[in-house]
Amino acid sequence: MRKEYIPIDTVLTELQSWLETDGEADYITLSGSGEPTLHSNFGDILQFLRQKSIPSVLLTNGSMLKLPEVRDAAACADIVKVSLSAWDQSSFEWINRPHPQLQFIELINGIKMFRAQFAGKLWMEVFIMMGINSSPEAVTKVAAQIKEIAPDHVHLNTVVRPPAEEFAGPMQQIKLAELAGIFDPPAEVIAEFNANSEKHIAATESSILSMLQRRPCTTSQIVDVYGMHINEVSKYLGDLMRTGQIREKRKKGDVYYAAARPENRWESGEIKTNGR
Repeated sequence: MRKEYIPIDTVLTELQSWLETDGEADYITLSGSGEPTLHSNFGDILQFLRQKSIPSVLLTNGSMLKLPEVRDAAACADIVKVSLSAWDQSSFEWINRPHPQLQFIELINGIKMFRAQFAGKLWMEVFIMMGINSSPEAVTKVAAQIKEIAPDHVHLNTVVRPPAEEFAGPMQQIKLAELAGIFDPPAEVIAEFNANSEKHIAATESSILSMLQRRPCTTSQIVDVYGMHINEVSKYLGDLMRTGQIREKRKKGDVYYAAARPENRWESGEIKTNGR
């Protein structure tokens, strides 16, 4: 259901406050812990950023692009990145676990209609899981759908964070590279984040907690995002653990940290196989 989940004035006030303090970013990305186009006023944020000459990126699963008002709002972004990892209704239901009312043909048609009106850059991300949609035959079917959409770039990704199902396994980078040539345009395998090549981002206990409220992360992932020493990250995590603001969960030998709140999406099983 599309509605104003968070008051739009709250979001715009926070953005304005950020602009008046440091206000430096290559892009502002609309993503978070849910589908951003479900927010009825997400377009207001994109329009605000455009007025401030701040480049924006919208990450979406494309399910709402069937609606004209969503396409119009999304068109205010500089870059829109749409995920597509299936090729028909059956594979869509198996891979994405969509709401029963969502139809794959409507999803595809919505993306195509958006492509026809969008003047910015359209990127598409294909999420590959070993043994589920990793065969050349399956990837060829996904690539055929994407070729009709004609995006500017195609990205291949795989399992990084704990999946909803244990059998959803990651693909090796070399295997993804072998699949990249199936796509038109040829796909790019998304490399691991390299903190050394990125601008340093100041971290505080509050900013780390804010990130963990959006998605679970390991210590090393936090280190990469902020370019901090692991000892400094561990100090912040220790303080947050002692005050009960975060909790830890072990998954296949890795320790992930997430915000400790009753509505924690990990406990509800909503954390899907998501590489972002």
